[in-house]
Order: sequence, then C-alpha cells, then structure tokens
Amino acid sequence: MPSTFATSFTGALFANADGGSGSSILSYLFLPLILAAMYFLMIRPQRKRMRQQQDVQQSIEVGHEVVTTSGIFGTITGEDGPNRFWLEIDDEHDVQIRVARAAIQNVVTPDDNVEVADRSDDADSGTATTAGDSDDGDALDAVTNDDTSS
Repeated sequence: MPSTFATSFTGALFANADGGSGSSILSYLFLPLILAAMYFLMIRPQRKRMRQQQDVQQSIEVGHEVVTTSGIFGTITGEDGPNRFWLEIDDEHDVQIRVARAAIQNVVTPDDNVEVADRSDDADSGTATTAGDSDDGDALDAVTNDDTSS
C-alpha cells in the first residue's frame, strides 16, 4: 500500500496533465530553490568568515601587532592563560591591558603600518590636503572658507 504522501505528490504532479498550467509542480520546486539560495548566499559565506576569524585568533602569538574588535591597536606582550593576552597599547608609558582572545579582530600586517606612516609623514610635511583647500567649489569649501575669513 503506497503512502498517502506519495499518492498526493504524484497526484499533484500529474494533476495538470490534462492541459493545466503546471503551477503545482512549480510550487513544489519553489521552496527548495529558496532554501538552496539562502544557504549559498547567506549561511555558507558566514561560516567561511567565522572559520577565518577562528584561524586568526588561534594563530596569535607574543610579538604580533593586532587590532581589537573595539579598534585598539597594540602589541601582544604575553599570555595570561589560554584565552587572554596582555596587549601593550603605549610603548612610551608602558600601558598594557588584558584582552580576551575572542576580542582580537585582526593581525596588523607590515603593509598596514607603511600606509599609516605615509599618512603621518604627509601631515607632518604639510603636503596633505585639509578640508577647504581644494578649489572644486563644494559646500565644504564654502563653510570652511567662511570660518577662516572672519
């Protein structure tokens, strides 16, 4: 004796064999297509990002320069158990904070340091453009020029 689901499913598949539009077949295929699209567009990329973040957090060692999830840059100076680190955030005054391994967002690469150094060199030499220096006539120029003229 065939199951009632199988009979209703085959009955729905062939119900429109007499000249119907075939919308019952599409209704059975629509939900799996939506679920597959959600998996490939949302769930799979999120799992990939989570795996990458876990790999970064597991590869952290003493001496790495890192950035935390709150945006604090520093150098790992020691471990305080398997899930905590000492993060030195100021070399001059020897300021250190204790952070959780999960709070480390990324390891800073030497390329990131070069970009920051280039920006600070431009600011020190006075070659960096500031708000209101360009002559493109935008609203920011008008506001900043009005403030400096009085």
